[in-house]
Amino acid sequence: MGTPTPITIFDTTLRDGTQGEGISLTAEDKVKIALRLDALGVHYIEGGNPGSNSKDIEFFRRIREMNLKAKLTAFGSTRRKNSSCEQDINLKHLTESGAVAATLVGKTWDFHVHTALQTTLEENLAMIYESLAYVRNRGMEALFDAEHFFDGYKANPEYALAALAKARDAGAAWIVLCDTNGGTLPNEIQEIVSKVVSEINAPIGIHTHNDCELAVANSLAAVAAGARQVQGTINGYGERCGNANLCSVLPNLQLKMGYRAVSDEQIKMLTGVARYVSELANAHLPVNQPYVGNAAFAHKGGIHVSAIMKDSKTYEHIQPELVGNKQRVLVSELAGQSNILSKAQELGLNVNPEHAKSRIVIDRIKELEHQGYQFEGADASLELLLRDAFGDTQDIFTVESFKMMVEKTAAGMVSEAIVKLRVGGQQVYTVAEGNGPVNALDNALRKALMQFYPDINRIHLTDYKVRVLDEKDATAAKVRVLMESTDFKDTWNTVGVSSNVIEASWEALIDSIRYALLGMVKKDALADIPREELGLVNL
Repeated sequence: MGTPTPITIFDTTLRDGTQGEGISLTAEDKVKIALRLDALGVHYIEGGNPGSNSKDIEFFRRIREMNLKAKLTAFGSTRRKNSSCEQDINLKHLTESGAVAATLVGKTWDFHVHTALQTTLEENLAMIYESLAYVRNRGMEALFDAEHFFDGYKANPEYALAALAKARDAGAAWIVLCDTNGGTLPNEIQEIVSKVVSEINAPIGIHTHNDCELAVANSLAAVAAGARQVQGTINGYGERCGNANLCSVLPNLQLKMGYRAVSDEQIKMLTGVARYVSELANAHLPVNQPYVGNAAFAHKGGIHVSAIMKDSKTYEHIQPELVGNKQRVLVSELAGQSNILSKAQELGLNVNPEHAKSRIVIDRIKELEHQGYQFEGADASLELLLRDAFGDTQDIFTVESFKMMVEKTAAGMVSEAIVKLRVGGQQVYTVAEGNGPVNALDNALRKALMQFYPDINRIHLTDYKVRVLDEKDATAAKVRVLMESTDFKDTWNTVGVSSNVIEASWEALIDSIRYALLGMVKKDALADIPREELGLVNL
């Protein structure tokens, strides 16, 4: 086998990605993401439009000091019609940004030239040539984003190709074909890119949008036809339906098609980068996102789990570790003994598959799910359930009772919780207020335990969801509460179910504290407490 064909990755998360609905990044966010993208090994990082807003100006000012290995790229458009590049303020800002490369977007669809620019076809060609030459003459690498190229080619192929030829003649390092409206099909992409590669003697790139949910497929089709640069965003963020998702493009190119984009070690960072960017963007990462989603390598059916325990290739198309993800076994009403054994082994529990307890645990989980519990999104509660069942816990405190009071006063609503605990033979009675009943319970529980376990102060609730399980019962309906907690190192999820939302919340809250104590024990965070006293809450 020969050396794999290299593919250049152009990341535009910080520019095109921020045009997605609900996506907003500060200059600090953009700097942090740029550093992670650089470590991932992308070749170009498009930071934004330095002529459009103060945030992008600040980003370019700060990122200059970071010594990126990737080529920092600024975005702009060709000069205005019937003007000169020297008079164009946006081109001036672009060339003064400190970026080593510039992407200029220009029209290649005659309909857009007449309707959007309202100028002549000849003037548009001059705008493309002069703008790219202007950037190059000021020491920057120039890339040409051929906007609406595929629509333009289908409408007037001669003019679309003429626009590309002008960019080539101006010295563009890359000519990037853009499916701006996202409406082109993979077979069309492959046919048109093949034509361009045969007629335009210049490096060709591809930039696709996901309006037909084909952005990744279209990018791969373009590469198969000869494109050697792929533009996209992390998690597919972008305007309307988004851009090509580099978290799918990268592994498909490298692990499936035999091309080379980044190193084997760098592609293992992919899952971490995807989740990091989603956190900074405050955007939910779909659990079923291919390659990097939490459920991408999750198995639920008992037959599937039984098979992957023998050989993971039975139900996994790649090893999840290749992209930094991991295999997960879900335990639910569909679970069989294989699910329980696999989960127990993952937790380091020595479980005999012939033991009657295995069957009891399976039946218990199925009964709980019938009541409304769901452990697929509450791994911490599931771990506690298994550890309790197989005798891997010890009592450390007992909750004797709790009481809630909610009062409406002239100053507003007041919530007060009273919690009674027993810790090592000592009774603890605490009262605390909070912003609502759940917060009051949380505060009272922490107040009671703080004197014994000060590290509990590190735990914080990061998400709280309530779902009604049977709407027909209206306000008497049973609810499921899912909580996400963190100690700023790890994150875990717990579940509670009841027809009383306070009780369901209390169950999830108690499990969160139990799981945190388990982690602290593992890490010797409670080393000042004698080992024989360490254990978990037992209600």
